[in-house]
Amino acid sequence: MELPGKVPFAILDPSALLLSLNLRTKFCKISRPRTILTSNLQPLAIEDNHSKAVEFIREAASQSCDLAVLPEYHLTNFPLCSQYQKYLDAYCSLAAELKINIVPGTIVETHDTELTNVAYFISSTGAILGQYQKKNLWHPERPHLTSSAHVPHEAFDTPLGKVGMLICWDLAFPEAFRELIAGGAKMIIIPTFWSLSDCTDEGLAYNAQSEALFLESTLVSRCFENTCMVVFANAGGPKGKTTKGSYAGLSQVAVPFKGALGKMGGEEGMSVVEVDMQILEVAENNYKVREDIGREGWHYEYALTREKAGKGKL
Repeated sequence: MELPGKVPFAILDPSALLLSLNLRTKFCKISRPRTILTSNLQPLAIEDNHSKAVEFIREAASQSCDLAVLPEYHLTNFPLCSQYQKYLDAYCSLAAELKINIVPGTIVETHDTELTNVAYFISSTGAILGQYQKKNLWHPERPHLTSSAHVPHEAFDTPLGKVGMLICWDLAFPEAFRELIAGGAKMIIIPTFWSLSDCTDEGLAYNAQSEALFLESTLVSRCFENTCMVVFANAGGPKGKTTKGSYAGLSQVAVPFKGALGKMGGEEGMSVVEVDMQILEVAENNYKVREDIGREGWHYEYALTREKAGKGKL
């Protein structure tokens, strides 16, 4: 599939990301806050969170955005996860109504005795085109969530081209990106809930902003080393109420040559950014990463899982 030309991206930093695809395409990123009643560990306000997400997605659609991406855990953490199908169906209906593609962050699902953290790509017709279960669980998640473990990372076709999805801590593993681009992904979407306090006290003593440094360094590195676009939608806090050291934010669209576009801070919000999709072809022509990966006898081939039919056609 040929890539479009100029693509305007709208970025929301409460927790959604949107992309509009004509000759000019819009990306909207929303970095929503999670409403948590911390005083007595009440479950998240799932209906309020959903209403807020719908409000942002409608605003993005009104600006002709084609894709909306929300952050990880944007509805709820582990409480109330048995209601996941109700909200997944609601997002499918909303996508069809507004004719907008939606990645509704991640939705925690319950299956028998297992909890899974899953991202979906919903097309503008309301159909689910792809899904991904978080593989690399952050340390506190491991006693509770089930990883996708040895299931390969797979790219899939969408109206926006070949897309791959990762979730939060997956960002730390370049192997995941390599598998996705070996499958032809040009755009990698990463719903995230990553805070500035996701670091030990010993680490923070060296640099209180170390997690922001991690994100800013890694996101741009990944887009260069894979000649791809990285759509990163992280959680943000309520305007005027973000606690220093809490929400990392930094929702952005990272592309080769230019780096971070439409980068947000730690508060929720929305911005519109224009991206020239052709920049990915220029990057590949320059760095030839995909060409090398697709070559017979490539010296790191043992590290990749890829479809035989897609080999050499990256």
